[in-house]
Amino acid sequence: MSVEDHIMAFSHIVRGYRISKSPLLLVKSVGPYLVPFFKTVAIFFVLFGDDCRDESIFYCIVKCLPVISLILFVLVHGMNLTEYYRYSRRVLVGLIFSCFGDAFLVWPDYFEVGILMFAIAQFSYAKAFGWRPMKILHGLGFATAGALVYMFLAPALEGVMLYIVAAYITLICTMAWRAVARVEFYNDLWTWTKLCGCMGAISFVISDITIAVNKFRYPVPFQHQIIMLTYYAAQLGISLSVVDSPIDELLEKTQKQKLW
Repeated sequence: MSVEDHIMAFSHIVRGYRISKSPLLLVKSVGPYLVPFFKTVAIFFVLFGDDCRDESIFYCIVKCLPVISLILFVLVHGMNLTEYYRYSRRVLVGLIFSCFGDAFLVWPDYFEVGILMFAIAQFSYAKAFGWRPMKILHGLGFATAGALVYMFLAPALEGVMLYIVAAYITLICTMAWRAVARVEFYNDLWTWTKLCGCMGAISFVISDITIAVNKFRYPVPFQHQIIMLTYYAAQLGISLSVVDSPIDELLEKTQKQKLW
């Protein structure tokens, strides 16, 4: 059997695995590793479930613990410098900078630094999601939505914040576009992990829009609960997307080899 035949056979095995991968099997396979995340989220809402303006170190630690648990989750699912873990590495970088952003946003004086940390995280997530398939119409949709949000916020922005907010909206809309573009329901290789990443990205947008509206325009009812629930859901969804990522890289490589 030639090398090409071996590649083709292995590709079919992987395809069969991906198609048979159901949400129930996904939960069973990764569920135990997510226990620390759900416990730390529960602790956060038990201690700080109300509209909290605590600026203590303790609050900062409790707020960051769920994301730290997701960092460990990504590491547990494998991490090395090979091309097969490129996606996981980029998600890991995004989680690390998100954790820094969480910490800085605890103190209002460091709001701009917090935005910078999350901007780096959004860039890393977008880079992980990649640029194929492009899906220009999806991009135009997110660009339009981002422009409308910026137009709504702009009257309340002053000085450098006009540019910071514009840049951040561009980054998060790009990240969400790339996450949504990865999900192709008509393709027999679409996976629940890609859908998790897509839902996570959309949740991130909802969380950040709520923060922006609450900070710059008018108070949002239950803003603390909405922001934190959608934020933790976002990071969970994006973190779950690493589970099958080495297989994605392998399939892409074998497809290129078949073309060669």
